[in-house]
Amino acid sequence: MKKCAIAFVFLFFASFAFAQSSDVTERRAALEKELAGLEAEIDNQRALLDDLRGRSQTLERDLAILNALIKRSELSIRARDLSISKLTRDIGGKEETIGRLQKRIDRARESLASIVRHTYNMQGDSLPSLLMSDGKLSNFFAEMVSFALIERSIAESVSDVRDTKTETENEKHSLEDRRIEETGLRVAQENEKKRLQEQQSEKARILKLSKGIEANYQAVINSKEYDAAKIRSELFVLRDTAAIPFEKAYALAKRAQAVTGVRAAFLLGIIAEESNLGENVGTGTWRIDMKAPRDTEPFLDITRRLGLDPDKMPVSKKAWYGYGGAMGPAQFIPSTWILYENRVAAATGHNPPNPWDVEDAFMAAALYLKDSGAARGGSAAERRAAICYLAGCGNAGKKAYAFYGDDVSELSAKYQKQIDILGG
Repeated sequence: MKKCAIAFVFLFFASFAFAQSSDVTERRAALEKELAGLEAEIDNQRALLDDLRGRSQTLERDLAILNALIKRSELSIRARDLSISKLTRDIGGKEETIGRLQKRIDRARESLASIVRHTYNMQGDSLPSLLMSDGKLSNFFAEMVSFALIERSIAESVSDVRDTKTETENEKHSLEDRRIEETGLRVAQENEKKRLQEQQSEKARILKLSKGIEANYQAVINSKEYDAAKIRSELFVLRDTAAIPFEKAYALAKRAQAVTGVRAAFLLGIIAEESNLGENVGTGTWRIDMKAPRDTEPFLDITRRLGLDPDKMPVSKKAWYGYGGAMGPAQFIPSTWILYENRVAAATGHNPPNPWDVEDAFMAAALYLKDSGAARGGSAAERRAAICYLAGCGNAGKKAYAFYGDDVSELSAKYQKQIDILGG
């Protein structure tokens, strides 16, 4: 009995550490290598776009920009697919590990119970009968010590396996959260691709008009399609408030730029992107979509001081990238808005400032972007500040959020072109 139990302990410890099968490991390594290659290509396309935007506007340049945009979007979606595939495999591996660990715990418990029963049976016999069984007192005590050691070793092993199982389950839950996030972000990228396809259709229309001739293209650029009067009257769509003429939006962005140093076109890109995301997410309620009490309590305080009914004020629904409850055109959550209230009030003269007021919203966004480094200027600083705006600066380096920085860059380029036409 002693030898069998000791053998069991040896086998238990030997089987505790196990490796993934070589084919799973190799497949995961291949996915990671392919993903790294795609991300390198995306970075190359991003650098190419930055270079092209700095050149004079020509037919060749604009076609190259369009092609680079489409290529980057396709690469991003492929990269997201690979990330989801890798996460799915990892989750499956964690589930298998949890199952194996549970079986080991069950086997260990059975062996421990058997030893306890055997020990109890030994203790139930009288000492003289035990001594008479083999005639040696030393063997009796050695047997007792061996069983005690085995019992303790198995108990410790069960505890170790249980801890590993708990840790693995926590890792599995974390991976599932990331998979939800990745899937949501892929939806956003698919929307980006649809927008690029629309741009491609528009460019095809212009190519048809210009017939591929540069002089004709320049004439199209200078035609009434790009006329300043049309730009001035074009509506700038805002989240949770009425659209305003582009010229007014630009005036607010210029004022915010004068205070913060954040480029007006970049600020317009942020506000527009927030409206785009808001359309996809929809409208929520503070009672359901806000994180309590972090945001619910300041939200009630904000609306009380503004004399507003909290149940009638629009806020964002909970999305895949965090809690809902964001307010107004700039989509500030209440707990962040209260950190900027005094600075916004000092800049706009509105005390208390109103997150649903366009002027206050523009100024608050510009102040946040300044704090995130956007005022330094340059595409890299602005792109990082944009990701900070979506997910916090702690996530600025994560590839999953790069789409937001790229979207804002495209919108900023569009608005800078319109500003240039207006003579700004």
